Amino acid sequence: MTSGPSCTNKRLVIMAQTRSARGGSSGGNGAGEARIGAGARVRGRIAGDGALTVEGRVEGDIALRGELTVAEGGEVRADTIEVETLVVSGTVDGELRVSGVVHATAGSRVRGNVTGGGTLALDDGAQFAGRIDAEFDLPAELMGSSGGTSGGRRGDRR
Repeated sequence: MTSGPSCTNKRLVIMAQTRSARGGSSGGNGAGEARIGAGARVRGRIAGDGALTVEGRVEGDIALRGELTVAEGGEVRADTIEVETLVVSGTVDGELRVSGVVHATAGSRVRGNVTGGGTLALDDGAQFAGRIDAEFDLPAELMGSSGGTSGGRRGDRR
C-alpha cells in the first residue's frame, strides 16, 4: 500500500511503497541489544543481528538486521548505513538504506540520501540534508494548485 507524505505541526511523515524482496516481519529475530557508550569511539565496520544504540561515536559502515538508535550526543559517520529501523536523536552522516522506519527527532541532524521502502518521519526541529529515493504520492496541500499526485515521483527535501 502506498501512502503519501502527510504534514502535521510537529512532523513530516513520508510512507513509501515497500518493494522488499524479503518476506516476514523485521521484529522478533531473537537477537540481543548492544550499546556503544557516550565515552566510546569505534572505527571500523559493524555488522550483526539485533538492536544497537550509539551514545558515543562510530566511524565506519553499519549493517544490522535490526534497529539502530543514535542517541542525543551520539554520532555516526559512514559511507553506508543499512538497517531495518533508524531512530536519530544525535548526528548521522552517510547513505541510508532502511527497509522500515527512519525517525529523526527534534534536534537531530541527518545528512545523506535515504533509500528503502519504509516510512520517513522528521520531527519539527530535525535537520535533514539529502535525497529521498522512494515512490510516494504527495498530498494535495504539497502539490500547490494542481492538486494531483506525483504518480510515483522521487522526492527531494533539503
